[in-house]
Amino acid sequence: MKTQFLAALAAAAAAVLISNAAPAAGVLKPGALPAPKVNVALPAAGTMETAVLSGGCFWGVQGVFEHVKGVKKVYSGYSGGPGAAAHYELVGTGTTGHAESVQIVFDPHQISYGEVLQIFFSVATDPTQVNMQFPDEGPQYRGEIFYANPDQKRVAEAYIQQLNEAHAFKKPIATRVDPLKGFFKAEDYHQDYLVRHPEQPYIATYDIPKVAMLREVFPDRYVAKPTLVFPTDQPKTRPTT
Repeated sequence: MKTQFLAALAAAAAAVLISNAAPAAGVLKPGALPAPKVNVALPAAGTMETAVLSGGCFWGVQGVFEHVKGVKKVYSGYSGGPGAAAHYELVGTGTTGHAESVQIVFDPHQISYGEVLQIFFSVATDPTQVNMQFPDEGPQYRGEIFYANPDQKRVAEAYIQQLNEAHAFKKPIATRVDPLKGFFKAEDYHQDYLVRHPEQPYIATYDIPKVAMLREVFPDRYVAKPTLVFPTDQPKTRPTT
């Protein structure tokens, strides 16, 4: 649980090398992954689309996509379980079936669904971890793509196969691909957490490096936010445990 981790992290945060950390265990090397070979057909102009993704703590995944050009809005929330149990304290028990997730509303004429997945796997998550993501453990932190239609399912499965065949990671991708049965927004205090609390120890240690890597490896996609100041102008790699 993040809440259990914060007290110990605050005392040790000064010793954490957030800008020059080694790549995560499952990562072959940091940087942008290859673009998807399969993608969704371009819809009519003016049509917004959504993607629902789970890749560990929703604070960091939301924070990454809030800095992506073409993304109009990102919400933290819960997917995979019933609406009645979609509350942080219950989800945190790991027994409700939910994963901490984000709903990404994007303009497909500016960024495609496949490109959303490319950024997700490149900088927002380590997709080789099972039922955890860095310090957070439990099925609520699993990696999962919740597809809303057959096209999203086709693109997600094809991209995972493409990355596995290319040996993009040291281990096979463990991210699940399952139908979206519902997305339930998280409590207000979880929304925009990285943007509002960039100096919070957990955010500074595990999530700011993800945004820094977005800026470095996808410079044409990166959108700056005035509240976010990087501790270094030389972000190089993903965070590590």
